[in-house]
Amino acid sequence: MIHSTRLSTPVQAHHDPPLAELLRRIDCQLLPQLRLRSIDPHDPIRVLSLPQPWRQLGCGNYAAVLHHPDHPALAVKVYAPGRPGLEQEAEVYRRIGYHPAFSKCFHRGDGYLVLRRLHGVTLWDCLRRGITIPVQAIQDIDAGLAHAVSRGMHGHDMHGRNLMLHRGRGLIVDISDFLNPAPCRAWQDLRWAYHWLYRPLIAPLGLRAPSPLLDGLRKGYRLYRRLMPVSADHVGQS
Repeated sequence: MIHSTRLSTPVQAHHDPPLAELLRRIDCQLLPQLRLRSIDPHDPIRVLSLPQPWRQLGCGNYAAVLHHPDHPALAVKVYAPGRPGLEQEAEVYRRIGYHPAFSKCFHRGDGYLVLRRLHGVTLWDCLRRGITIPVQAIQDIDAGLAHAVSRGMHGHDMHGRNLMLHRGRGLIVDISDFLNPAPCRAWQDLRWAYHWLYRPLIAPLGLRAPSPLLDGLRKGYRLYRRLMPVSADHVGQS
């Protein structure tokens, strides 16, 4: 039996068909033909097969984000087989409520969530393509994190692929780990690098960081954090 929960009624965009039609397409078309591959939980999953006319918006370490062109205001986040977090993410969205830095969850299905689609470029791709990241975006992300903390959650796993820039404003794309109480310095360290490295050195020159360099920095940072664990007190003081 398919478990399905409608969390709220979405505000439909102009010409966006009802949510029920999207759910029918998910169950009858997308899920039966979708193939996801996840080898390492620390690396993004891969979409091996995707039915037409569905399109891929992005991939995280646990799930792929997809959309159907007839539903431009909505996105479908499908978790890879065996990867945890869907129920926790639905709960995070319930607690978050409305805030401009976050998406909104309209429905929880069997292995997927239906979310309000966010537009923009990840901070990771901003670095790769030489797109300037304004201070306002960092301030927006700080405000979104403060809102989550006020609702009893934690800014966990906030790295460049989980943060987005849209029309000069900052968005927090992936909040699936916000119930994790373990200390995480990802955002504090990224914000430090922004103010002390990116703004004075990289942004004025419009430099582009190639993907292999960014991947190397990501893996090096992950290794550094494993070797230098951080306490909750240190995170709170950042």
